[in-house]
Amino acid sequence: MKLNDLRPAAGSHHTSKRVGRGYGSGKGKTAGKGMMGQKARSGPNPYRTFEGGQNRLTKRMPYLRGFKNRWRVAYQVLNVADLSELSANSNVTVADLIATGEYDAKTPIKLLGDGEITVAINVEVHKASASAKQKIEAAGGRVTELGWESVRPTRSRGVHSASRQAE
Repeated sequence: MKLNDLRPAAGSHHTSKRVGRGYGSGKGKTAGKGMMGQKARSGPNPYRTFEGGQNRLTKRMPYLRGFKNRWRVAYQVLNVADLSELSANSNVTVADLIATGEYDAKTPIKLLGDGEITVAINVEVHKASASAKQKIEAAGGRVTELGWESVRPTRSRGVHSASRQAE
């Protein structure tokens, strides 16, 4: 077999119908485009959502109002009530919480003050509410906040300047 012997599979290629070449061809005069109108003309057709001049569905739908903060940090919630079952003087770290499988390593964990606690425990989280700190310290425990460095995406199309400095 040689390169000049190569042929496409039978039936895979069709020669295109030549339109506008007389009425005997079956595609004469208007060339299959009907009588008149915007879609019969050469050039681009109306946009995808065009409904004949009627207000289109995409315009009729309600839209999201207000402001959506791009830089919002979404926290995973850990309540004081979840820690009340632990034994006294136990340590709870972020690594322990992630190891349980209930928390994701990519998202920060915030301790909230929902519930009551009577045992003294040491908690290490990214952020804690004032009421959660107060309840744990009243029980004799301690709260350590690690902080969370969120990486903000750049608005430019180039490499982020902070990641350039890290290299």
